[in-house]
Amino acid sequence: MIDTHSHMYAEEFDTDRDEALQRAWDAGIETLILPDIDSESRDRMFDMARREPQRCRPMLGLHPTSVNDNPRWQEELDMVERLLAAPPMPVCGVGEIGLDLYWSREFYGIQREVFHAQVELALKHDMPVVIHTRSAYDEMLDAVNTYKGRGLRGIFHAYAADVDMARKLCRAGDFFFGIGGVVTFKNSGLDAVVRDMPLELLLLETDSPYLTPVPHRGKRNESAYVVHVCRKVADLHGVDEAVVDRLTTATARQLFAL
Repeated sequence: MIDTHSHMYAEEFDTDRDEALQRAWDAGIETLILPDIDSESRDRMFDMARREPQRCRPMLGLHPTSVNDNPRWQEELDMVERLLAAPPMPVCGVGEIGLDLYWSREFYGIQREVFHAQVELALKHDMPVVIHTRSAYDEMLDAVNTYKGRGLRGIFHAYAADVDMARKLCRAGDFFFGIGGVVTFKNSGLDAVVRDMPLELLLLETDSPYLTPVPHRGKRNESAYVVHVCRKVADLHGVDEAVVDRLTTATARQLFAL
């Protein structure tokens, strides 16, 4: 099993990171994909990846909320470009990038500029993208539609729209959809969406330390808990967990060239 979105390099794990990682390995999680946020946390991400180079695979990118009200956003973006040209260690994708209009629409123009710049970098370096979208699916559809036919590929992390939107997004590129703990929430509505989506388009994630699945909801999330997401997806599709594990693992390995 692969957790395609884990922030276990975050400060929330400073007191027991080794133990949390061991729980993930014991649960059968073979690889953690580590999304980048910005320069404030990047060194922590690389440090964790250096300690577990076979199991923790970092990405590079500037998160959309790190653009908001940030006079240094261009400097941050330039740093991502430089690091992708000469990374300090192998990276497996460009992310997490995207649009987030949940808190404010004030910075939409800058977020859009930064998103497009990073998609171009992903295409230049032939890497997948991991896309964060919150309260901005219509805007995101408009953005990715500009890349039709250019070979854009990647994941819509923490997917939260409907099946129709997923179909539209797939027409713009080779996209998959990250499913995390929200699918286990009683009234999220994501269960109905996942039930109607092909297993071949789904990937498993935790977004640790956030979005903790049932039965651990309310506590810190960690990568070991991706097994609960796998179990819920299997239940929704009426198949054995091993089927979901096999399909999602194969998809993640291919997408990230693991």
